[in-house]
Amino acid sequence: MSRLFATLVAAVLLGSEASGKTVTGLFRSEAARQENGQFITKFMFQGGNGLVVCRLENPLLAAQRESRLLLYQDLDSDLDNLSCSQRLSRAHFTIPLSQEEHNQTIPPHSSPSLWRVLYADRCTCQENSVTHSDVRFTLLMLNADSAGNPLEHFSAEETGLHSFYFLLLLAYFLACCIYIQPLCQALRKGGPMHTVLKVLSTALALQGCSALCNYIHLARYSRDGTGFPLMGSLAELWDMVSQVSMLYMLLSLCMGWTLSRGRKPQSRPLQWEQSPASTAVAVGGVITQGVLLLWEQFSESDSDHHSYHAQQSLAGLLLLALRVGLALLLASILYQIISTERSTLKRDFYFSFTKGCFLWFLCHPVLVLMSVIFNDHQKEKVVTIGVILCQSISMVVLYQLFLSRSLYWEVSSLSSVSLPLTMSRTNHRGRY
Repeated sequence: MSRLFATLVAAVLLGSEASGKTVTGLFRSEAARQENGQFITKFMFQGGNGLVVCRLENPLLAAQRESRLLLYQDLDSDLDNLSCSQRLSRAHFTIPLSQEEHNQTIPPHSSPSLWRVLYADRCTCQENSVTHSDVRFTLLMLNADSAGNPLEHFSAEETGLHSFYFLLLLAYFLACCIYIQPLCQALRKGGPMHTVLKVLSTALALQGCSALCNYIHLARYSRDGTGFPLMGSLAELWDMVSQVSMLYMLLSLCMGWTLSRGRKPQSRPLQWEQSPASTAVAVGGVITQGVLLLWEQFSESDSDHHSYHAQQSLAGLLLLALRVGLALLLASILYQIISTERSTLKRDFYFSFTKGCFLWFLCHPVLVLMSVIFNDHQKEKVVTIGVILCQSISMVVLYQLFLSRSLYWEVSSLSSVSLPLTMSRTNHRGRY
């Protein structure tokens, strides 16, 4: 687990790049010639009073090479199949770059629209051309704020995420103030659910760290359009580690560490099962998810830091398929246990555990399927907000189950061997 954690840290921090809506870089004549127009960025305008601001460090050189920005409304799917001259002529707006600063207003639309920005000059469509020196630029993409002024750096698909993370952090803070004392008491006492509570608390703390990093990144992003790229990368890192921790725990519980039907002698506590089969499945599932999460981060490298995406890449689709497969595996194991269990209290325990696990595994695939009925600018927000809320609810369900006196402790008094992570009282006293 420590090696996997180190791999996640290195890959996310070194491989992730921010794509803020204040874009700085170089206009490269050679890149524009090779690509039939150098791609700069894309942005979804909300529908009214959008603004594009371009600032140059060397406007004289840009004017000599007849530099220009091309804005395309992303409705034409055949741009890549057009010739160079046809592609440049299809631009909805052309901004000649001959001054230090240029402003272009985007006309109002009835709905949010995605726009792409390309750079071209007089050598773009020439096969044999002399490469010029590069021109440094700063490009701002702005939406209208609540007062109607073009000052908002968030594109249409990002609007509202900043407020959501603020409310999420507020909820975490209030829950921490209310429940931190009884939780610490339960952890100090040890007991049959000590290991599960530690892993669950760690995963929840990592989710809180991810939300905090996302909030800090978006708070800065709202002011300058760039934010803190490192904070965005850390948010994705903490979320990935939280996902891996929860998967490691849930697979272990379901594959025999706690829900094993085998009877063990009273002298030995029912601890984390180390059988080759259960260990192989748990570790294999964790490694597979870790690899897919890293692959997804690299394949979604042009996306902003939201921790969840609409899963349009192959890695994202494989990740969804993995979660569905693990949910089916969980269902088959729990069905065998519940169908042969005679105790009503035990069945209630397993049913509650199943609800929490299913909510964790299936919320992402279900929300991705549901997102197809929403508009393009709403899909990612629906998935991002929905998954975070559902997984938080899943953690609450598991917390209530493992800390419940009315259910778990009544059941555990009936049998000190067959219940999840139950330990004999003599060993419990000696160990803790």
